[in-house]
Amino acid sequence: MAHTAMSGTGTTSDDDPLQTAVWRLRSRACWADAAALLTPTTPSAALQRAALLVERCLYTERGWEEAEDALRTAEALAHTDEERGAAACERGQLAYAATLHTVRDRADEARAALGRAAALIPPGSPVRPLLDFRRGLLAENLAHSPQAALAAYRRAHAGATAHANALLLSFTWRHLAGLALREGELAEARHGFAESLRIREELGYLVGTAPALASLADTEPEPEATRLREEARRLYRLLGGVPTWLATQLTPPAATA
Repeated sequence: MAHTAMSGTGTTSDDDPLQTAVWRLRSRACWADAAALLTPTTPSAALQRAALLVERCLYTERGWEEAEDALRTAEALAHTDEERGAAACERGQLAYAATLHTVRDRADEARAALGRAAALIPPGSPVRPLLDFRRGLLAENLAHSPQAALAAYRRAHAGATAHANALLLSFTWRHLAGLALREGELAEARHGFAESLRIREELGYLVGTAPALASLADTEPEPEATRLREEARRLYRLLGGVPTWLATQLTPPAATA
């Protein structure tokens, strides 16, 4: 997700009122309202608006055309290599989301766009950790290569730490923990999921809190696991069933006779 938790993006006390308002709406799953606050007349504003609408697609499986339109605007306004690379990173994420949600197979487009972004975004850029993270998502969920995903997530985690990008850290903790759980490393997974949840609660990232609670529940014994899942269901209902992909994970087991 572009424009994640760093100074200047609404998540710190010294940010300007516009970014604070955008963050509050975004964190409560009001992406369209947040995007409406931004006038896409500069590369930065256009990219941020596109990122919000791309994120909405991933969480809600809706708004694909609006995201495409916003992305085309961001691509047209990009002038520097880093701006073009950031727009390509969002293009890759939109294609990834469409493939993940089986809207359309755009896996090749996702790989090509993220490859283009990697060629344009310099290694020390604050955008680079986000790109690394998204390349990890492709490796894990589309290429089914956990080792490649692990390497990418670790690069993203180190970069997010170096750039004090707290929100991205919540994602890298969560996905590193997911890989650890797959390998049976329960303590490591529990620690990662707990860190992800802690960061999201501190930032007030409400839309990401239910998934964090549900993931942590998978590593906890009863009755704590049930308590965490109930809290996740409460938040999920509060946000109107967002993120959509959490529904299956939160569905209570069917009663048996």
